[in-house]
Amino acid sequence: MEATREQTFQTSGCSIHVLETEKYKTNTIMIKMRAPLDKETVTMRAILPHVLQSGTENAPSAAAFRSALDDLYGALFFADSAKKGNEHVLTFTMEVANEKYLHGENDLFDKALSLLADVLFRPKLKEGVFPEKTIRQEKRSLQQRIRSVYDDKTRYASLKLVEEMYKDDPYAIPPGGLLEKIEPIDNASLYTYYQKALAEDTIDIFVIGDVKADQAVQKMKKHLPFEDRTPSEMITDTGHAGEDVRVIRETQDLNQGKLNIGCRTSITYKDPEFVAMQVCNGILGAFAHSKLFMNVREKESLAYYAASRFDSHKGFIMMLAGIDQKNYDKTVQIMNEQLDEMKKGSITDLEIDQTKALLKNQLQESADTARGMVEVLYHNIASGTSRPVDQWLQDIDAVTKEQAAQAARTITVDTVYFLAGKEEK
Repeated sequence: MEATREQTFQTSGCSIHVLETEKYKTNTIMIKMRAPLDKETVTMRAILPHVLQSGTENAPSAAAFRSALDDLYGALFFADSAKKGNEHVLTFTMEVANEKYLHGENDLFDKALSLLADVLFRPKLKEGVFPEKTIRQEKRSLQQRIRSVYDDKTRYASLKLVEEMYKDDPYAIPPGGLLEKIEPIDNASLYTYYQKALAEDTIDIFVIGDVKADQAVQKMKKHLPFEDRTPSEMITDTGHAGEDVRVIRETQDLNQGKLNIGCRTSITYKDPEFVAMQVCNGILGAFAHSKLFMNVREKESLAYYAASRFDSHKGFIMMLAGIDQKNYDKTVQIMNEQLDEMKKGSITDLEIDQTKALLKNQLQESADTARGMVEVLYHNIASGTSRPVDQWLQDIDAVTKEQAAQAARTITVDTVYFLAGKEEK
């Protein structure tokens, strides 16, 4: 891997992280705005990036904005919202060609930065607020996006499990917004919230590319003048398991049942045992050689898919399978057995070796792209941890079977959610 020099600069309004590298022919600027997940604001936050990129003062329509990107040698712009533990993160990304590869261009980076600043600081307004027509369009689009989750039964089942398992916890709130909160949003209320988010969110700016750190920082300060604020620490609350395992069944008109088993662990990204838990989850269900896939799908032919996922910023693990309803009891039994095998330390050399190889490969692939590099770095920043990629790779190699089993022993099953098909009742 080519050398990457990483430096962080604190300003009163934001943290600026510069990754100097010659690895890419592009320069990437990413702005991450973080605030606690909240039922009252999540929907406004979900709609906001779409409203901001629908038009600026200088490019007053979506078509004009796309044209402005095309003028910058086909620069790319993305905006989205996501959940990190109990926090809601808005991300704005601008990717532009490095001008040193283009003959006669010497201010492309500045132009791209200016366009990004237009999105954040100079949106198109009408009578001092967002245009009503824009808000109407984006509300419709958001309604469609939220409703589309209902049609994707695998995603729906995952969301429902989280909703049920974390009933009184902000983690239950979907980052894409709540359907019932869309209608009350109007151009004035959204504009007021936009000003509040701009003034109060914890802001991290990332610059990745063949740039000089001091020059990049000066440009960020000039183009992106965020007001003073006190950055918040990321909330890490893994919650508490109930006394008994809750079982929830829902019936819909569908062909394949969705079984999702929600588990808790006290281990999160900032803990020293995190890498052992990563390896544990890899052996349990993250890959095609994992215990869930091999035993539920391959050996018993009970499932169309069988896997596990680990949210390291919440200490949430989900085991999931697509099954026929008649196989429900047996599948639950085998999935629980695989977790018990992990806890006992019944792990083969092949399982742990393959898992480590795939985890390292995933991590190296992430670090090979500018956006992936930022995500790895942001894990550390958001959780107040330092785990550089090279160290992380070494830590994966060093995990023993006993450490993976110890991690497994912190996992408790909390909630079983099953979405069954009507015709099988």
